[in-house]
Amino acid sequence: MPDSNVFSRISDSYYQLTSSEKKVADYIVVQQQKVQYLSISELAAACGVADATISRFCRQIGYRGYNAFKLAVAKSTVVRQGVPGPLSGEVTPEDSIPDMCRKLCTSATETLNQALELIQPESIRAAADTLLAADKVLCMGQGGSMIMAEEAAHLLSTTYDGYFAVRDSHMQTIAATHLTAKDAVLYFSYSGATRDLMDLLPVVRSRGAALILVTRFPKSPAAAAADIVLRCASNENPLQLGSVAARIAQMYLLDVLLSEMCRRDLSGCELRRQQIADALSEKHI
Repeated sequence: MPDSNVFSRISDSYYQLTSSEKKVADYIVVQQQKVQYLSISELAAACGVADATISRFCRQIGYRGYNAFKLAVAKSTVVRQGVPGPLSGEVTPEDSIPDMCRKLCTSATETLNQALELIQPESIRAAADTLLAADKVLCMGQGGSMIMAEEAAHLLSTTYDGYFAVRDSHMQTIAATHLTAKDAVLYFSYSGATRDLMDLLPVVRSRGAALILVTRFPKSPAAAAADIVLRCASNENPLQLGSVAARIAQMYLLDVLLSEMCRRDLSGCELRRQQIADALSEKHI
């Protein structure tokens, strides 16, 4: 089935849909641009139906699941509007380099403003409390989110000990089995709905460790199971595959979290950073 025919498929199948599925179809046809940025739970809430209805709707029109359907919507929107979907900030082939730079700068600024609006002080305080009290913190993610997890482990290790990035999904499970109730997991997942994350959650839960989740979607399956949810900003369509804007939002959130931790013990943080700086100075020629 060609992805560009997704809206034709909805039209062709409309009278075979249930009343609940028709509500989904009606919303999607009207809100074509918006749908590609919504999680399955957000779309279900917008349509006033259950998550399972969205899944059934996607299968009814010929897609294996919601992510495949959402990708088809993004591709179809690109084809019909002539917009280069993988690019950020509405960059077009006709832009000059200065124009492109201004657009990307505007996009980054808007992302930071969105991130600021999404900050929940109580969640930042709770995350800082948890990380400061933990004996060991495993920083994890998958794909591009794992890069952010490694950055988190590096950044937090410049001031505190006990932070470890674990990349491979099998090693993540192994490492999680060694956690205790005094440990924590800092997990990065834009969707909050990857299979590796959902497989890991029962292991973390069984060990009594705390889970801090950084995600775009607070109503995602993993968010429902997390102890603390830190929301990151920036909408990205399925064609962007880990946008720079999303990483900017996550880096800002990390900076806020580290600053909250450090300001509780400024003199101790300064001492530890100085010791690390002294040790690293020997690495320079």
